[in-house]
Amino acid sequence: MAEHTSEKTARFVFLLLTLSTAFVAFYFIGYIFYTAYPIFVNQGLVNFITGTKWSYSQGIYGIRIFIIGTLIITALSLIISLPVSIFTAIFLSEYASPKIASLVRPFVELLVGIPSVVYGILGLYVFGNILRDYIIPFFSSNFGYIFLFRSLSDGSGIGVLLASIVLAIMIMPTITTISEDSIRSVAREHREASYSLGATQWETIRYVVLPAAFNGITAAIVLGIMRAMGETMAVVMLLGNTPIIPGSLFDTGYAMTSKILNDIGNYVSMDEPKSALFGIAAVLFAIEIVFVGISRKLGGKL
Repeated sequence: MAEHTSEKTARFVFLLLTLSTAFVAFYFIGYIFYTAYPIFVNQGLVNFITGTKWSYSQGIYGIRIFIIGTLIITALSLIISLPVSIFTAIFLSEYASPKIASLVRPFVELLVGIPSVVYGILGLYVFGNILRDYIIPFFSSNFGYIFLFRSLSDGSGIGVLLASIVLAIMIMPTITTISEDSIRSVAREHREASYSLGATQWETIRYVVLPAAFNGITAAIVLGIMRAMGETMAVVMLLGNTPIIPGSLFDTGYAMTSKILNDIGNYVSMDEPKSALFGIAAVLFAIEIVFVGISRKLGGKL
């Protein structure tokens, strides 16, 4: 009887904690969209998303520049990070000995715990100097001012390339760790069956292991995208706060999270500006929901 009562109590506690977690999530989502709703009504959702002018004095709010800035650095950071992350996951799970894997894996996971402001400082004073002193002069002297490497902007940040490199480093451990777990979860029988048919190790990885781990790798990529899109401090420090659409990798820009961080302290007490800033958050959240939906459509499990 006592055991039965204890089981019922445990179930009740677990249910209560689960409902509490769900309530917190729904509360945050509801509060964001509730606060943003007035600006969607007054400005018009389409005008708010596609507009290019943001003026508190005139009551005009358009976030297309911020959306494009966010998507550009997210896409570029993914292009930089994805090959490194996937190949690192393959190496740790398929090629590395247990001793080497146990030595390398903690260093990869350690990158998750580094604060974003530290990444920003390293970007400004380490990677930024490398770009400014070596990479930019190299492309300028050898290739001239071509489109992608046109010039340095005069904004407060180095530009799109530097912000994307640092973001790539920040999302790399997320993609690597989850991808490695997905690859390791593939049954050993699949590998042995491939070897028995005469396939090499790389052929087995390419045609058997990676397709079997596709769901988990897709989920890892989506989580990395969401991390990159939601990053704030490092982006503010490295991308700059110039409300333009970047024309080259060294132009500055403006991300959605940067706009919220820079303005929320000054305008949180004003209803319309506050609603507009929460509107940016709502649109950002909606974009991330779209990526999650794409992941589930492709078979990923989040």
